[in-house]
Amino acid sequence: MKSEQKEKHVYSVAELTKYIRVLLEDSFPGVWVEGEISNFTLHSSGHMYFTLRDATSSMKCAMFRRSNEKLKFKPKDGMKVICFGSISVYEARGDYQLIAEEIEPKGVGALQLQFQQLKEKLLKEGLFDEKHKIKIPYLPTRIGIVTSPTGAAIRDILNIARRRFSNVEIIINPVKVQGDAAKDEIALAVKEFNDLKNVDVIIVTRGGGSLEDLWPFNEEVVARAVYASELPVISAVGHEVDYTICDFVADFRAPTPSAAAELVIPRKEDLERDIDAWVTRLKNVLTGKIGLFTERLNALKDSYVLRQPLNLITQNEQKIDDLRKDISIRIDHILKMRSENFKLLTHKLEALNPLAILNRGYSVTLKLPEGDIVKDVSRLKKGDQVETKLGSGKFRSRVEDVG
Repeated sequence: MKSEQKEKHVYSVAELTKYIRVLLEDSFPGVWVEGEISNFTLHSSGHMYFTLRDATSSMKCAMFRRSNEKLKFKPKDGMKVICFGSISVYEARGDYQLIAEEIEPKGVGALQLQFQQLKEKLLKEGLFDEKHKIKIPYLPTRIGIVTSPTGAAIRDILNIARRRFSNVEIIINPVKVQGDAAKDEIALAVKEFNDLKNVDVIIVTRGGGSLEDLWPFNEEVVARAVYASELPVISAVGHEVDYTICDFVADFRAPTPSAAAELVIPRKEDLERDIDAWVTRLKNVLTGKIGLFTERLNALKDSYVLRQPLNLITQNEQKIDDLRKDISIRIDHILKMRSENFKLLTHKLEALNPLAILNRGYSVTLKLPEGDIVKDVSRLKKGDQVETKLGSGKFRSRVEDVG
């Protein structure tokens, strides 16, 4: 009896890979997987590729742009996450992978993680530095409010303004304060106030709520608009325990909308009381000064100088005459002394003059042409020309004989 030969079915690699892909996709259409991100890559297409691993195993993951655009944080290597998606096979390489649709950070919410990431980024860029803060004006004429026109925050601010200082003008730039569109409206409202320059200070505010409700004030576009503002900005978002990125960038953070209003709107009664106190002080100072100057004026009016001014002039004229006379005497005395000294020096010079001896009958003979004085006859010879100086005049002669 012939043995029956079993018919064989041979798969191609592509066929088997496709069969496995279909099998996996049907078996795991939606699954949550926990692990640590490694080899994270954000492709220029916007798709994300990474590996999800634990202590013993790893699996490749892909998250396409249409899904990752909804992420509230930026995945990075070493982050522990929980991913939701479907299992599939990338047929070109035969790799099975998780096509992720959602990612949640493990141990911390996605929004909280996004908050921390943006806070660290802006801190490094210097958006929180105190040197960029603008001083809040003491008594602004106009206050710009960026908030919802129907929320509790604007009602609180208006009530406080009416109660404290009704003369202050409030300009509201109405915006959404919740939802995806809110961030762009808030940023644009801050920019519009800066473009118009029609207010002295801006208050960005809304009432309390959950982290999700307050999230527009944690958006980067709002932070950069507040940082770029040339007008001082007060952030008053939520309750006292709530902190937003807007709070850190703003020039001043108020714990509540009401606190922001009280900060920029002083109580009119307090200002009036201060003004009255200053007016009283000024009156007292002026009264004291006037009294002091009056006493000085009266003392001057009774003084001898003002009563007999010509007498003072006459006395000074007499003093000038006395001084002139004294100076004249002193000058004459000095001139006489100098004249006597001059005569004495002149006599001394005349006595020392070597030519003075000629007046007593002596003479001086000079050999020509040198002009040397002849002290010894040995220096002369017959025929030499000589010049003889007398007490009065001189004459020339020729040597006829030397003896």
